[in-house]
Amino acid sequence: MSLHVVAAIYCSLARFEEAIPVLGTAIKVPDVGKGADHALAAFSGYMQLGDTHSMLGQLDRSIECYKDGLKIQMEALGDTDPRVAETCRYLAEAHVQAMQFDEAENLCKKTLEIHRVHSPPASLEEAADRRLMALICEAKGDYEAALEHLVLASMAMIANAQENEVAAIDVSIGNIYLSLSRFDEAVFSYQKALTVFKSSKGDNHPSVASVFVRLADLYYKTGKLRESRSYCENALRIYAKPVPGTTAEEIACGLTEISAIYELFNEPEEALKLLLKAMKLLEDKPGQQSTIAGIEARMGVMFYMVGRYEEAHSSFENAVAKLRAGGERKSAFFGVVLNQMGLSSVQLFKIDEAAELFEEARQILEQECGPCHQDTLGVYSNLAATYDALGRVEDAIEILEYVLKLREEKLGTANPDFDDEKKRLAELLKEAGKSRNKKAKSLENLIDPTSKTTKKETSRKWSAFGFRS
Repeated sequence: MSLHVVAAIYCSLARFEEAIPVLGTAIKVPDVGKGADHALAAFSGYMQLGDTHSMLGQLDRSIECYKDGLKIQMEALGDTDPRVAETCRYLAEAHVQAMQFDEAENLCKKTLEIHRVHSPPASLEEAADRRLMALICEAKGDYEAALEHLVLASMAMIANAQENEVAAIDVSIGNIYLSLSRFDEAVFSYQKALTVFKSSKGDNHPSVASVFVRLADLYYKTGKLRESRSYCENALRIYAKPVPGTTAEEIACGLTEISAIYELFNEPEEALKLLLKAMKLLEDKPGQQSTIAGIEARMGVMFYMVGRYEEAHSSFENAVAKLRAGGERKSAFFGVVLNQMGLSSVQLFKIDEAAELFEEARQILEQECGPCHQDTLGVYSNLAATYDALGRVEDAIEILEYVLKLREEKLGTANPDFDDEKKRLAELLKEAGKSRNKKAKSLENLIDPTSKTTKKETSRKWSAFGFRS
């Protein structure tokens, strides 16, 4: 255990890189086959190593360590021990952070099963599990399931007289109602939480500010712009003079959320100022690399919107580097950031670099989202335009024919992008002296009556060169 202590000292000094080899040695010392003490030492070592990787933003390595620790713990204690449930939830939270929601859901289900056996009904443990499960369901778009878990978690917290936790759950319930466009119910949930937070924590607590931000978002979506702006300003006043005990992470999170609303107000410069403040608050904090990467990606989008392409490219480049280092190179978010960086490269006439970025984005998004997803289709179109700019007309034609085939056979041709892509393909074929391999079908035969209409983002437009953001 002395090696664990040495590693802990390194971590307390924020010297995480030096702690890793020490812990790497420590996990090799115990022999799991020699009994519970050795198993406990190995388990502790892997979990501590996972935490250290997490502080460095290396989520993939962190998760692997947690998995090794969980395996050892299950072999020593059995699959249904309550301590195993705690580790499962810990690993599930790491998967959520890495946006690996299927893995997180499976672990959370196991945790619920264990606590159902070992804990009394409506226990605090079950409430924590259900809140995490609700977060996972919300991320996967299953809002009704998320709402069910939150209601059960709230009942458990009420039974245990946890007033502030009930209020926090009310905020989450309000978020689900907002996603379901059940605005009156969302307002009621937010106002309930606001009343509790003000009475228990004071009018200037960051919890109060966080509810103001949610109300600002709601009122923007319901067209009440004056109320929305007022709530944003009230939240900013609280974050400007934080009460003692407020963490930098809380303030940065609030500023980032408010910046998104100012972006909706079409005030990108104000949104950029808030994102810069948020990033400065986090830049010296260990374990925040992934969050900073997300902020830098958002800043890249803002810079791009106002025509500051050099700064946009630099922000995307920094975000991509952090996401690569953090093991998020296979996530859909990473693919989207690569696409955005490719667009900034186009604006800087770095066409070869843009092609490489679009190609990598295509591979990731095909794997994570499928070929018919809007983000994947956008990358296809961008890649085709890039190939055209590079004189690779045959490659551009091949991609556009594939995209049009997808739309005709699976998505229907009512989407405005279909006409743009068809026109672009006709131009390329004319230049190449060819004709399209397949005649267009009639509109009646192309629209799938069972498919869901995809809401087109207003920012997704063809430029003169055929690129889409």
